[in-house]
Amino acid sequence: MKGKTMKLRYILGGITSCLFLGISSCSLDYNPVDTYSDVTEGVTDTGEKVVFKDKAAVEGHLTTLYNQMRDRQEHWYVDLLLIADSHADNAYAGTTGAEVLPFENNSIEGSNSVLERDWNRYMEDVARANILICNIDAVTDNSLTTAERARYKAEAKIFRAMVMFDMVRLWGDFPVITTVAEDITSDNIEEVYPQYFPEQNTELEAYQQIEKDLLDAVLYAPDNTTGNKTLFTQSVARTLLAKIYAEKPLRDYAKVIQYCDEVKADGFDLVEDFNDLFGMNTAGTDAKMRNTKESILEAQFTPGAGNWCSWMFGRDLVNWNTNFTWAKWITPSRDLINAFKKEGDEVRFKETVVYYDCTWSNYYPSDNYPFMYKCRSANSSIIKYRYADVLLLKAEALIMQNTPDLEGAADIIDEVRERAGLGALSASTRTSKDAMLNALLKERRLELAFEGQRWFDLVRLDKVEEVMNAVYAKDSGRKTQVYAFDKNSYRLPIPQSVIDANDKIHQNPGY
Repeated sequence: MKGKTMKLRYILGGITSCLFLGISSCSLDYNPVDTYSDVTEGVTDTGEKVVFKDKAAVEGHLTTLYNQMRDRQEHWYVDLLLIADSHADNAYAGTTGAEVLPFENNSIEGSNSVLERDWNRYMEDVARANILICNIDAVTDNSLTTAERARYKAEAKIFRAMVMFDMVRLWGDFPVITTVAEDITSDNIEEVYPQYFPEQNTELEAYQQIEKDLLDAVLYAPDNTTGNKTLFTQSVARTLLAKIYAEKPLRDYAKVIQYCDEVKADGFDLVEDFNDLFGMNTAGTDAKMRNTKESILEAQFTPGAGNWCSWMFGRDLVNWNTNFTWAKWITPSRDLINAFKKEGDEVRFKETVVYYDCTWSNYYPSDNYPFMYKCRSANSSIIKYRYADVLLLKAEALIMQNTPDLEGAADIIDEVRERAGLGALSASTRTSKDAMLNALLKERRLELAFEGQRWFDLVRLDKVEEVMNAVYAKDSGRKTQVYAFDKNSYRLPIPQSVIDANDKIHQNPGY
């Protein structure tokens, strides 16, 4: 390198980071660059790196973070539904492809291409957030006010917390990266090189970082805006705080209740009509509603914007025959359909499952084939967080706290059931903690099916073995179980390519 600064075309844990993301053929034989690279916008006359030259550059990078919610849906939505619903009892994989079938029959290995894609893209997202968080305070543009700096950093921290929350629930231990790797020179290579091969943090350490980000962000993020639910607001931070305090490493049910109540105080409530969340307008040309009072965070796709996820799960109702020639992911299971029918839940069932004729018969007869229905057109919003989830999480905390409030939890569940046209919980259910927990799990299953929740509910409440080892016998359409679920099933395998590239990363037990 002869003393020249070599700008690696990636940052730690992220953008095109071949070493950290596990491409074994990666090498450090890069050509030096001059004033601009993927990481920096230039250098000063004294040789200092300038990551953001002005306020516009910062705002442009923040827009990039927001665009991840719209334009890069594979990992945080499509794949997350495969894991949360097909790896649970809500759905079959939908296709017989080698990359997706293991989620249905519980034969996932570290070589799985879906998990490799997800790990890499999540780490890219973390890296993008770190660029802003680590560099915004060094921007010399005086038009970027102190309040704006605090707000933009808070939004980036919420984004980073969202990503890490998904990662820690999937893999447990992973490298918690909050910095940007330094440039490597011939003078510092021994010191800097290890930054590209980070240690694997514990699950607890990951949750502690997520908590820190959210507690910082809730002070400075924008307020809830009723007309724009696409923003990383204080309400999103409070929602995530409620969620992380329900998880085992940080479990504090008093804080779950506190933050659920704060979300309510921010102005959120259930919509009266469940169809408002997922329906189409009367003409069938656009989504029925966006920015409802129930939606906390959503990715929006207006006409022409193109939410292609409808192609993955069913059909685009705006373009009826577009991309409807191949089998879809996330096929509703017989067990889920039977759960709706047993409960008499017609309201939510018709918004969750739809039947079409198709040309394949992997799981059902082709002339009466069910499809996931919560993403039904290129104009449908993807709702990442909504108030029904928060409300039922509060009910969970009331049930599970040291002194249970079963009546309070039952009232919450009844509120959700009432919208679905269902009756109140029975008196016998309301007086039994075990019965209330089962009622809660059933309500969350029916309310939040195909929204990326079911697997994580089972994990959080230690129900994986009980539920999943029994479902194969009672669901005649599910592919044969390869491995039984056990204590090691609560985490998924870390991609083998990542382990091969970094000997500090260790595989989860059982894989």
